[in-house]
Amino acid sequence: MTNNCLNCNEIITGKFCSNCSQSTSTHRFSLSHVLQHDFIHGIFHFDKGFFYTIKELFTRPGHSIREYVQGKRTKHFNYFATVILLLTIGYFIKKWGKIEASALYDETNVSGLFKILKDYSKITVFLHIPIIAFISYLFFRKSKQNYTENLVLNMYLLAGTLTLSLILPILMIFIDNKEFLLQVNLYLTILTFLYIAIFYYQYFSAFDLKKYKLIIRAILIALLYLATKQTTNNILNIIGQKYLH
Repeated sequence: MTNNCLNCNEIITGKFCSNCSQSTSTHRFSLSHVLQHDFIHGIFHFDKGFFYTIKELFTRPGHSIREYVQGKRTKHFNYFATVILLLTIGYFIKKWGKIEASALYDETNVSGLFKILKDYSKITVFLHIPIIAFISYLFFRKSKQNYTENLVLNMYLLAGTLTLSLILPILMIFIDNKEFLLQVNLYLTILTFLYIAIFYYQYFSAFDLKKYKLIIRAILIALLYLATKQTTNNILNIIGQKYLH
């Protein structure tokens, strides 16, 4: 028995349309369907995708994302959506903090950056990714990962570093001791550096690179990652101080 797809009108013979992939079980909305299927499925699909991705980013970060790039993509949450969701979570957590993040720094030095981050954080967070993706492409050319694949892996790396960055605002909900928070921020910087190095090491460990060379390159690119991010922030700070009032 054949039917026509309700989405694209293609003739279909199986459970899914071969043209647009819509299910043949499409039917009218009902309250029971919305509650039993869409609501429940939406929650658990989100749980399965987002939390699975976060778990993988902190149990086997490089290995998991390499597998994603190579084709195992069903379980992972989309990298853009993951980053945007983490930014949204961070936004609301910061609303509950006892002090503002800017209070930990000399406002005369970073005032421009915070002005830009206030309105454009969802754009600025991505600015260093094309640069570091090009650097990782050059560093690990023997892996034969193209530039776009390096973009994707660095997007997931960004998601991992954003997750780590949530630790400080969470602590700021309960603590307003600036000296303690600055110390935590220092340790988080070191932890982030180690995380980045481990991510790159794991990702590129499957491409027959000599171990000592891989370790050196992972450490160097982790330093370059942080340097690129800091340089981007410095440029944004100058722009914010000069053009935003």
